[in-house]
Amino acid sequence: MYMAVEHHRTAHRVAWQTVTKVPQIAAIFWVVKLLTTALGEAAADYSVVVINPYIAVIGGFLLLLVALTLQFRAKEYRPATYWFAVAMVAVFGTMAADVLHIQFGVPYVVSTIFFAVSMLVMFGLWYKVEGTLSIHSIHTPRREAFYWLTIMATFALGTAAGDMTAMTLNLGYFDSILLFGVLIAIPAVAYWLFNANAILTFWCAYVLTRPLGASVADWLGKPHSIGGMGYGDSLVTLVLTTLLVIAVGYLAVSHGDSQRRIASKSH
Repeated sequence: MYMAVEHHRTAHRVAWQTVTKVPQIAAIFWVVKLLTTALGEAAADYSVVVINPYIAVIGGFLLLLVALTLQFRAKEYRPATYWFAVAMVAVFGTMAADVLHIQFGVPYVVSTIFFAVSMLVMFGLWYKVEGTLSIHSIHTPRREAFYWLTIMATFALGTAAGDMTAMTLNLGYFDSILLFGVLIAIPAVAYWLFNANAILTFWCAYVLTRPLGASVADWLGKPHSIGGMGYGDSLVTLVLTTLLVIAVGYLAVSHGDSQRRIASKSH
């Protein structure tokens, strides 16, 4: 009987540990991801204008801590919790990149290189410790920590890269959209048509969603004088927030992006 109880406890513990904390990768994932990247850009730009920039950054950091705390405490993937964390990473990642440029005068080229190196270091540490970069293996606290640290680096990098192409390279927002749209299609084509490595193509596409979404938000929100459509960051933030809430609500009801347990049986 003792052995039966221990077997049950072990099986239950393995089953819990193999519950993934991230969504399944499907078309809806990329749609929601682009919504969060665009929202992060617009919301961050709007918040630092309507309130004191220092208070906005501190507030963004505190909300990020709350979001990540909720995500780490969750036992499995929950759409509202997960995407709230992603959205707050997007907001604070934008603020972090902007602070380096606006407050400290760091050129976008330099900040882009800095965040790119930071991201590669995180990938290297993650792979060295865990032996994989697959998001399908995010079922331990340590792997989840690597995952979110890497994501924060990708968001900051994407913000800096988007601003670099639009401003430093003088492409403007719309041409930046076209550029990153073409670039993000490359890993997709490589994966679907040429059977390229799934993990590599995923992360390439993931990184590029940030500057693509940010460029879209800037193009819609910024005034005509600097190449935008002039709708304003406030309206863009409101519309994107509404769309994100609808999309996450749909995921919460449909469970369409929930990954199955890796362990096929727990008994």
